[in-house]
Amino acid sequence: MPKTPAFRCSECGWTTLKWVGRCGECQQWGTVGEAGVAPRRVAPAAVPAGRGARPITELQTADAPRWPTGIGEFDRVLGGGIVPGAVVLCSGEPGVGKSTLLLAVAARAAAAGRRVLYVSGEESLAQVRLRAERTNALEPQLYLASETDLATILGQMRDTQPELVIVDSVQTVANAENESLAGGPSQVRDVASALTRAAKEADVPLLLVGHVTKDGSVAGPRVLEHLVDVVAHFDGDRQTALRFVRTSKNRFGPTDEVGCFEMTGDGILEVPDPSGLFLSRSPTPLAGTCVTVALEGRRALPVEVQALVVQASTAQPRRVVNGVDSSRVAMVLAVLEKHVGLALGGHDVYVSTVGGIRLTEPGADLAIALAIASAHSSIALPRTVAAVGEISLAGEIRAASASKRRAAEARRLGYSRVVDDGAALLRIAVHEAMAAGRQQAEPRRLVAVPEF
Repeated sequence: MPKTPAFRCSECGWTTLKWVGRCGECQQWGTVGEAGVAPRRVAPAAVPAGRGARPITELQTADAPRWPTGIGEFDRVLGGGIVPGAVVLCSGEPGVGKSTLLLAVAARAAAAGRRVLYVSGEESLAQVRLRAERTNALEPQLYLASETDLATILGQMRDTQPELVIVDSVQTVANAENESLAGGPSQVRDVASALTRAAKEADVPLLLVGHVTKDGSVAGPRVLEHLVDVVAHFDGDRQTALRFVRTSKNRFGPTDEVGCFEMTGDGILEVPDPSGLFLSRSPTPLAGTCVTVALEGRRALPVEVQALVVQASTAQPRRVVNGVDSSRVAMVLAVLEKHVGLALGGHDVYVSTVGGIRLTEPGADLAIALAIASAHSSIALPRTVAAVGEISLAGEIRAASASKRRAAEARRLGYSRVVDDGAALLRIAVHEAMAAGRQQAEPRRLVAVPEF
């Protein structure tokens, strides 16, 4: 007679005869427990008056009330501000600036007269105070608590009666009734569920800080992202001061907005117009540079692509990239050699972006090609030229997404000529760009350059 499975995964329902630490189906740790008795059948209950189902056409729509945080870039990402009762999960790598930004949000809300409760499970009160002094975030309406016990935090919320609650972080809080370790899947699920329920009942917005794993996803069970209303991710290179905030889920606004910030010694500052962060400061045109217009969410940002082409000193030419996709650069080099006639096989090629931004979209292909062609021929492109377009293996230029928005942003910033899919063929676009560069250099009598 077959045995009845005695253990079940709380995440996916996978069953097993013996206990294991990791689910064999969803691969989550700490989610397998005793199956227990079969659930009792729930009898239908009477529907309270006024809560019956109604036709959707009879319901009136109204925008959810919001209040601004005082940080415009964060409001942009949230969809215009914080909705009362909303739960926002803020994730990101260590040191990227999550706690600094949320402390600034707490200080702005407290300065506006709202009572804010900031719960830190990772730092002591003295440490938070020091960071608040450094970032000028000292406000009398900002209440601090250093707690890791769920019941104590709920008691703090009941006693303080805040209008905004920030918990840093959800992985450090533990439920005493749960025997697993803090940060485990079951603990994170219990803590997030209890805090979300308390925030919804009190109609108080809740901001949660979440850790990430090695692959960049939020640590803990996937149900955590389902419980919250907004999932905001902090992104940025620790070698640069630039930070981006994006949302992968937003029940109250769009998910294609991007907030731009800069980390400084006095805290994190918003950058409302980052158009000049990714351009060089050279007053004269330089060979090997070309400007493209990249999309970050709904924003169109001008980015300068730089290239260097030198004679190879070894039998195997080097291909070094920084801020761009190495595979796309290799494809662009092959297309330039095949369809344009550039002899790049015996040269080392270096391609980089300015400002530490990373270009992953195919719309930067044309700018990379023109920068390489400019470096190879030692002809500087005019500073009024910007290039946007995807390059195919057949040597054609395809239109990039939102090409009109990119072209409008380029012209707003002074780029009178935008090289895009109108050139049709890469060979034509390269020769026209190099001809414009020669025409620019000849009246100045800079240096004699060979015909391209």
